Amino acid sequence: MRAAIALAIDGVNAGRGGPFGAVIVKDGQVVGRGANLVTSTNDPTAHAEIVAIRDACERLGVFHLAGCELFTCCEPCPMCLAAIYWAHLARFYFGCTTADAHAIGFSDQAIREQFALDAAARSIPAIPLMRGQSLAAFDAWTSKPDRVPY
Repeated sequence: MRAAIALAIDGVNAGRGGPFGAVIVKDGQVVGRGANLVTSTNDPTAHAEIVAIRDACERLGVFHLAGCELFTCCEPCPMCLAAIYWAHLARFYFGCTTADAHAIGFSDQAIREQFALDAAARSIPAIPLMRGQSLAAFDAWTSKPDRVPY
């Protein structure tokens, strides 16, 4: 956790992004590091946890991080929480809470509230389009004998 906090502070001091840092550990060794890079890369997905997951996957040559643990200086936002599950991390530890983040201007409450709504009631419209044609990609996937399962 100290390494995650240090990454967050270094990122703030260097002007790379918000006060967030994360590390991924496997068998007692750090295999991934990430600091928030949203403002320096103009990438709204460059949260510390996402950056750390990408780093660990690249270093380990895998797309699942089973057996790994994530340490992050703040409770993950909905996007990062989803990425934690997609990455199959064993567990995660966090320092600050979402309430702490909200208190300094980083609130994901509106996003959390959107997830609770029916898709038709959300603030960003979600409009079904060309489902039949889109299913062709799924057919290609299911008929591919050498596909790599997720």
